[in-house]
Amino acid sequence: MKIVDSSNPIPKYLQISAWLNELIETGRYRTGEQLPSEHKLAKMCDVTRTTVRQAIAELTARGLLRKEKGTGTFVSAPAPAELRQKLEYISSTTDLMQDSGIAQSTRVLEKRVVQAEDQIAKLLFLGANKKVILLRRVRMGDGTPYVYEESYLPYDLFRGILDKNLTGSMYKLISEQFNVVLARCAQTISAVNLIADVAKILKLPANAAGIFMESLTFDENSIPVELLYSYLRGDTYKLEIELGRYHAGAKDLNIKTD
Repeated sequence: MKIVDSSNPIPKYLQISAWLNELIETGRYRTGEQLPSEHKLAKMCDVTRTTVRQAIAELTARGLLRKEKGTGTFVSAPAPAELRQKLEYISSTTDLMQDSGIAQSTRVLEKRVVQAEDQIAKLLFLGANKKVILLRRVRMGDGTPYVYEESYLPYDLFRGILDKNLTGSMYKLISEQFNVVLARCAQTISAVNLIADVAKILKLPANAAGIFMESLTFDENSIPVELLYSYLRGDTYKLEIELGRYHAGAKDLNIKTD
C-alpha cells in the first residue's frame, strides 16, 4: 500500500503528516527519536522534498516535531489520544475523555451575562428578555487542548450558575444542581478550517482542519436549555455511528406506488 495516493483529493503533504502522526501515536517513533531524513522520506513517499517539508512543518506547528538545524527532525511530543464519540445518547466532553482514557481539565476563558444575538435568542426560544449566560471554555486532555466551547444558557433559568465550579461537565452541573432533565439534543456537525483565533486556542496553525458542532439541548418539556458551539481538533476527533439494517426503496423492490 502506497503512503501517498495521488488519486486522493487530500493534499499529499497532509497524507504524509497523517502517516507520520500515526507512527508517533502508535509508538513507532517516540519522544526524542529522530525521523528519517527529508531525502529518505521523499523517496519512501514518492514525492518531492518540498512536499515532505510541508508535512513536517504542519506537525512542527502542532508541537509534535521539532527541527534541529544541521541535525534533523525529532519527535518532541507524543500525538494526542483520539477523542471518540458515539452518537447514541447525550454525552459531555468530560464523559468522552473519561471513556477515551484521557485525563481532562478545563480552562475557563470567559463567563458573563450578555444580550443574545437574534439567532441565539431564536434557537433558545427567548422572549423579550434576551439575556443569556455566555461561557467560553477550553477542554484539555493530558495538557493538550482538544475542544474550544462557547455555551449559551438562558439567564432566567440559570442565574447563579456563574458562582458554581465551571471546570467540569456542564451537563452534570445542569442536571444535579438545577434539577433540569436533559431529554434530547439536536446536533449539527460539519468540517471546517479553523479561523486563526480558534486555531491559536487549540495550538494549531490557522486554517487547520477542525470539526464544528452545534448542539441544542432540550429538557423533558422540549424547551431548549443550552446552545453549545464546539470547535474540535480535526486530528483527534472521531465520530462513531452504528447504523441499522438497510431497507431497499420501493423501486428496488419493484413495488408499484400510487
